[in-house]
Amino acid sequence: MSALIIIVATIVGVLCLGLVARRGTVMDLEQWTVGGRGFGTILVFVLMAGEIYTTFTFLGGSGYAYGHGGPVFYILSYGCLAYIISYWLLPPIWRYAKQHRLIAQPDFFAHKYDSPALGLLVALVGIVALIPYLVLQLKGLGVIVGAAAYGSISPTVAIWIGAAVVTTYVMVSGVRGSAWTAVVKDTLILAVVLFLGIYLPIHYYGGYSAMFSAVDAAKPGFLALPAKGESIAWFDSTVLLTALGFYMWPHSFGSLFTAKDERVFRRNAAMMPVYQLILLFVFFVGFAAILKVPGLKGPEIDLSLLRLSVQTFDPWFVGVIGAAGVLTALVPGSMILISAATLLANNIFRAFHPQAADATVSWVARMLVPVVALVAVIFTLRGGSTIVALLLMGYSFVTQLFPTLIACLLPHNPVTKEGAIAGIFVGVATVAATSLTHTSIAGLFPGLPATLRDLNIGIVALVLNLIALAVISAMTRRRPAYA
Repeated sequence: MSALIIIVATIVGVLCLGLVARRGTVMDLEQWTVGGRGFGTILVFVLMAGEIYTTFTFLGGSGYAYGHGGPVFYILSYGCLAYIISYWLLPPIWRYAKQHRLIAQPDFFAHKYDSPALGLLVALVGIVALIPYLVLQLKGLGVIVGAAAYGSISPTVAIWIGAAVVTTYVMVSGVRGSAWTAVVKDTLILAVVLFLGIYLPIHYYGGYSAMFSAVDAAKPGFLALPAKGESIAWFDSTVLLTALGFYMWPHSFGSLFTAKDERVFRRNAAMMPVYQLILLFVFFVGFAAILKVPGLKGPEIDLSLLRLSVQTFDPWFVGVIGAAGVLTALVPGSMILISAATLLANNIFRAFHPQAADATVSWVARMLVPVVALVAVIFTLRGGSTIVALLLMGYSFVTQLFPTLIACLLPHNPVTKEGAIAGIFVGVATVAATSLTHTSIAGLFPGLPATLRDLNIGIVALVLNLIALAVISAMTRRRPAYA
């Protein structure tokens, strides 16, 4: 009962904090979506960390360590690479967005390429990618509350409650509510993850070395990359795919617009890799659970952290762990809802109603929040993939935007709007076809060498994207007229 009280109190507190965040602010579209572009280093840091360190980090990281072993370290690698890229990538995006008062990712592409059609395509890609990401958060929320409350609340009820809470404060406070709750979430998750990652290996094994020795003895080779499947080719291609797509998520891209100056991004690029080390402690919990909570299979691997915690701690502390987990779902979930609703209102509704006033678009965006949440809940309750699988599918979609983005930041853009549309369309279509049919390169071409068979299908889609982009751009490039 004590665990349930703590979790419920946390949910109520998040709702109150989210509602209070709008106090003293007129919530027009710019304030609701990008906070009036007035966030400093700390708020932008916690906002972006709030999006990055989600239920994927809390449950997916530990679950992947439990179920897959060595390949889990791809999660540690891609973030660090993405932060290095961000040092140069994000400032020019922010400068251009501020100069032209852009509030959403599709606006940037449409403005850069002078192509409303491209903006519409980017919006559609973003919405398609955001749904599995929101499903990931709600799925994690159900797992966390169901396990941490000792079954007194079913995962289904927890999902409905969480969706209702985050929908309410997003409609009222927008990105400000997300930023305020992100501060609380980052503080709590840091303390909980560090404690679990240090205490559990020592409590059960006497230390890290003994833990890894015990796991290796029980499951030889489990801590290394396998020769096939999640091999080094899979590892490298997955790290590259996710690093390039790191800031291509609509909510991550949109959060860049909240900063008050470009120095914020360079400071964050220096700080974020240190924050990434928190992931190691999440992995340690998953490794500690392998021999102490054996037998979890399929989607159940995401339960490893909570099952070990319930087995180890008093109910009140399990409630604290559950509360931290709830925040890892609600904060990024709120940003995803804001982004999805903004894309639908500002880039889809407005495309068909170009004369609509900002006040109308703002109202439509808020009204679409519960619609998006409802769709995500329906998909969540249908069950299915593990948390990591859901995230990788979304990454395969959004990374298809990367070549078009990089090209438009060059002094002389070699890509035409027709080429950009063709490249994105081919890349996304490839991902969609392989995801819907559960096809892999190994399944399509079993005779290929292992190095090629194990490549992440998202990278293959990206290569096809680049080919289409280059060919169509060459065919449609305007030649200068000569007298």
